[in-house]
Amino acid sequence: MASRLLARGTAALAAGTLIWVVTAPAALADQIRDQQWALKTFEVETKVWPVSQGDGVTVAVIDSGVNPDHQDLTGQVLPGADFSGTTSDGRVDADGHGTGMASLIAGHGHGAQAGVMGLAPKVKILPIKVRTSEGGPAPEQNDLAAAIRFAVDHGAKVVNMSIGGPFRFDSQARKAVAYAVSKDVVLIGGAGNSVTDLSVNYPAAFPGVVAVGAADSKGGVWNSSKPGPELTLLAPGVEIYRASAKSQTSYAIGNGTSDSTAYVSATAALIRSKYPSLSAGQVINRMIKSAAPPLDGAAVPNSNYGYGVLSPAKALEPNSAVDNGPRENPLVNRVESLGTPPPVAEESDEPSVEPMVPEGDRGSSGSGVGVVVGVAAGGLVLVVGGVVALVVRARRRGAAGGGSYQ
Repeated sequence: MASRLLARGTAALAAGTLIWVVTAPAALADQIRDQQWALKTFEVETKVWPVSQGDGVTVAVIDSGVNPDHQDLTGQVLPGADFSGTTSDGRVDADGHGTGMASLIAGHGHGAQAGVMGLAPKVKILPIKVRTSEGGPAPEQNDLAAAIRFAVDHGAKVVNMSIGGPFRFDSQARKAVAYAVSKDVVLIGGAGNSVTDLSVNYPAAFPGVVAVGAADSKGGVWNSSKPGPELTLLAPGVEIYRASAKSQTSYAIGNGTSDSTAYVSATAALIRSKYPSLSAGQVINRMIKSAAPPLDGAAVPNSNYGYGVLSPAKALEPNSAVDNGPRENPLVNRVESLGTPPPVAEESDEPSVEPMVPEGDRGSSGSGVGVVVGVAAGGLVLVVGGVVALVVRARRRGAAGGGSYQ
């Protein structure tokens, strides 16, 4: 059976992204908390967390696995599943991407004001590990379809998919998305990172999935965030601090729609916790209708902003302030800009392979992405004696049919 590889890459620039990673002492961990600009923009301490922190909601993270021992994630990570061909319960992450996404959703920090806080710090994470272009055995199954179905069948009410690939013609993935929608689950995917490909990645482009682009700290569109008519929302995705799987005390900073997707998933969890009677469609409606308008005043929805920039505090306002809308998923009848593929014979479980160049960040994600271990962010250089080393990992270009972390 044909397999799917999800290539790593939290890419930012066409020539490759630098992701800064550090094993941080307490002082630096405090500074990392201070650099979480998204939480300040969302006014979480005064307008979000007093209303909801995600209690009672499980968010599935379909990714590279999640390290449950990171100091900012202890107690947050449930046993999950591994469809990568290795033997684990999803709580093994050699790459670090999944750990980072989980920390943006459900991180609780440590100490008084140290480490990474997630937007929904009382959410539980269901880690579902899938294959990446880093290699590993290729099991005879479709990773994405199996991962989505596992998430739905094991209690996840929100599914975070900071991944992308050539799934447009993948009938099994398409059916799994439809299954999740029918089971009242909110599905959220990264639109993708690219400066040349102007089509939203799959699975984000599947009907019913919230497709998320990346915004900078001023609410503008990040210059490598993929546009497209499927785009639903923008969320913070530039210079985002998150946990790393390098060690139990390490952190990273990166750019991309992966991070944006995590913040939208956390917001969906906050809403599901506060308003448990709302359907998945009404949760999506709340996020759409409460989104902040584009800076340029353009009409929404549009291909650059979707319906606007995520606003968790407004999305949590009482029913009298936000129209929940109908219970049906408002995105399920969304037209795919690349066209809906013809149906595959019902008796075949073989996912067809789309004849297209690799999805994702051409020239960066899924290709030559460097990882720099050091201490730096936004022009600020922090020197920590004895803990900084420079490691550059060159990654070869992903094979055709691969994908990318967004």
